[in-house]
Amino acid sequence: MLLPNGTFYHPTCASSQTSPVLITADTAIPLGGKGSTTNINIPGYISSARVWYASEDVLKFYIVWNPATNSPTMVIPSAADPSDASADVNWGFVELSYTGSGLFANVSYVDFVGLIMGIRLEEKAPVNGTGVQMAQGLQTNAIKSICDGLTKQTGIDGLEWEKLCLADSKGNLLRVLSPSLYISDQPTAFENLWTSYNDKVWKQYQSQVLTIDSQSTNGNIACQVQQSDGLLHCAGSSTTYARPTANEIFGCNEGPFAISAGANDIHKAIVPRLCAAFHRSTLLSNGGNVQPSLPASSYYADQASNWYSKFVHQFEGDGRGYAFAYDDVAPNGGADVSGSVSTGNPGTLRIFVGGSG
Repeated sequence: MLLPNGTFYHPTCASSQTSPVLITADTAIPLGGKGSTTNINIPGYISSARVWYASEDVLKFYIVWNPATNSPTMVIPSAADPSDASADVNWGFVELSYTGSGLFANVSYVDFVGLIMGIRLEEKAPVNGTGVQMAQGLQTNAIKSICDGLTKQTGIDGLEWEKLCLADSKGNLLRVLSPSLYISDQPTAFENLWTSYNDKVWKQYQSQVLTIDSQSTNGNIACQVQQSDGLLHCAGSSTTYARPTANEIFGCNEGPFAISAGANDIHKAIVPRLCAAFHRSTLLSNGGNVQPSLPASSYYADQASNWYSKFVHQFEGDGRGYAFAYDDVAPNGGADVSGSVSTGNPGTLRIFVGGSG
């Protein structure tokens, strides 16, 4: 954790600490008012880090001994648990890695939409172009707009979309949970969202070939559903693919989308592209027999779609920001909707809190 004085703090606890204990060190870095800038220098390399932001209150982090790893483990705030100590706080984060290879950051809504923010990465002495990359993040009133859209969608299909919206103790909209996070507590939610769509996909690709563009030296991968076992078989893959459930689609890491230690490169290329196609409902679209190949304007055209992702992108200033795990999948030359920025020659990363207007 980074302290206000610009040094790293490493919280720890004894091996006897079996219950989470509050980290009391002052790790909060106060920000100024609207339009102000707070400068922060990172004293060393960090990997898979987060820059956390909270409005009107500080977030509470805990430490506990983890016998599985034989080391202390940090307990971070939960966006979904109403009993969490930070449940009534408006907060969010930017994901960040800064190593000898460069800097990578992204605006992520894979788990939830909370405190609105955007990012701008400026290269040091750029060689080509302006050396500036940006992900604007969500518009200032995006949470209300997203929830209005989700409520309308519940009225159309009767599913739990409107329940993704959470209010604070005063009844004010606070955050929007992703379907995957909501399902972690409500496992039967959305279970029939893709049932009919799956039936049509499996029927179509019994007689047609589904081509997965690996976008690598593995080239195009031919896939087809075999009537004998009802599974999708892809040439050269280390596994076959069953019809995914809604839970598996939202998470992209279980069932046919699980990547085991022994998985080959073909399977590793198929998983993100196939899962993204289900989220965006492009498998039955004209041209959807090649994945990825369609532009972002073709995403979410079917009722069997991730409507959370659809509305998140709709109310982003530039349509960029991860709304599910493999939202960085895009056709060659297509628009990057993931909201990530990176460079091997980093200068300044600017994080804007409050929205893009």
